[in-house]
Amino acid sequence: MKKSIARFAVALALTAVASACQTVHTTSAGAVGVDRSQMMMVSEREVEQASDRQYDEVIADARRKGTLNRDPAQVGRIRAISTRLIAQAVAFREDSRRWQWEVNVISSDELNAWCMAGGKMAVYSGLIDELRLTDAELAAVMGHEIAHALREHVREQISRQMAANMGISVAGVLLGVGELGQDLMGMVGKVTFQLPNSRLHETEADRIGVELAARAGYDPHAAVSLWDKMSARANGSPPQWLSTHPAHESRRRDLAEYAERVEPLYERARR
Repeated sequence: MKKSIARFAVALALTAVASACQTVHTTSAGAVGVDRSQMMMVSEREVEQASDRQYDEVIADARRKGTLNRDPAQVGRIRAISTRLIAQAVAFREDSRRWQWEVNVISSDELNAWCMAGGKMAVYSGLIDELRLTDAELAAVMGHEIAHALREHVREQISRQMAANMGISVAGVLLGVGELGQDLMGMVGKVTFQLPNSRLHETEADRIGVELAARAGYDPHAAVSLWDKMSARANGSPPQWLSTHPAHESRRRDLAEYAERVEPLYERARR
């Protein structure tokens, strides 16, 4: 009898999860051919609103600590590059032109950068200073992070967590083992700052990133030299925030292959 109840609970949980999901296409395929439908359990607007609140907290904290936009020349450089990249984001999604984009530089030794849902972005000074990146290499970093936002990878990760939690919660209620729930803003922060992206997400961001850079007039092959610099800085291993990226050589090959694929876009942008 207990096994029958358990099976029924699991079936009901799976049905609840399936009914809450919607299949979406967040971006067009572009020249790099990223064309995968995604299952979402939370709306784009909800994630954007939560991201805005989380971003405001991060920026306010940096302002209190005196680490926000301390170097005008550095900030100007980053914003100039981002402006060119953002202008090309419409190649993947037209609605990105309506996003309230914001780009800031945080003084920190971390080799890090990120872009939240809706275009809220930060680049850490350590990434610029420690690696001595060229503009094209910075475009590769920022294009990669913008790609995560365009593909709504945070929303997708949150949806997967919610699906798993919903299944546990429904089965738990029926079996008397309690409930599970999380605040959406807290989930946005956790996914953005703590949880590594999946290999699939990173590969998609790599490929879209090189196309954004090429369309913006930055040499897409700089993504390869960027990865070499990061790998060398970490003695052959990627930094912690890149720890789930594909193995070094396979990722390097993929970057080189897709940089070559978008070379005509780069040449066109340079004319």
